[in-house]
Amino acid sequence: MPAQLITGLEDKDSARYALICGDPERVPKIASRLASHSKVRSIREFNIMSGMLEGEKVIVASTGIGGPSAAVLVEELANLGTDTFIRIGTSGGIASGLAKGDMVITTAAFRKDGTSNSYAPNGFPAAAHHEVIGALVRSAGARKCNFQVGVTLSVDGFYSENRVVEKGVLGSMSHKGFMLPSRRDDLMDAKQLGVKNIEMELGTVLTLTTIWGLRAGGICLVSDVAPWHPTEGLIDPEKGMDICIDIAVDALRSIIDSDRRRPGKGSRSG
Repeated sequence: MPAQLITGLEDKDSARYALICGDPERVPKIASRLASHSKVRSIREFNIMSGMLEGEKVIVASTGIGGPSAAVLVEELANLGTDTFIRIGTSGGIASGLAKGDMVITTAAFRKDGTSNSYAPNGFPAAAHHEVIGALVRSAGARKCNFQVGVTLSVDGFYSENRVVEKGVLGSMSHKGFMLPSRRDDLMDAKQLGVKNIEMELGTVLTLTTIWGLRAGGICLVSDVAPWHPTEGLIDPEKGMDICIDIAVDALRSIIDSDRRRPGKGSRSG
């Protein structure tokens, strides 16, 4: 197969398993949990490394911000044989009881992004794979951290979709406070629907992997609460991200072990 169009990845770079994140600078931190980790390629928003976990090759890569670039990465890794993706990210906590430093494990995405709609109509579900959900839940439970499990709101507009509370009034984070009156209560509607958190990539990632019969899921640190407002206590986001990464890596280790025990499947190193 020729080199992938955007990332330039080649057959020699292939791996069955991938840990993906938004921030390119987070990639070395994730890769440091793997044995024999090394840089593969860095182009545009895609910082790509690889390493070994339980004897299996794992790709660690950044998607950048939002659905379009996330779709490029998932497309091109899938072309090379990646069938398992775990997103490690940050998010705004929406559900009651979530505080800064907590985790959210996604079961499905409430799709309010544009990229997933270019692949599938609105009624199509963006579901996390049950094996990934289970592995993440077990890993988070073993570490005794605070987490919730449920639906994630996935959007394209960071400023247009987020809300801020100022002097008790709900307003827009967008330039000059731009917000259509009809959109004012969107975030609170999501909360009423039981949505746990808000981020910008899982709607696309889960739609694509559901279409293609691949496995994916995600765990996000609650780095702030939504709508944005002053909250008690400060957190060290890097410490919280370290825990988030460790949960995801432990979950992937569990998935790899399970794959080896599955009759007729076994190991499939890249």
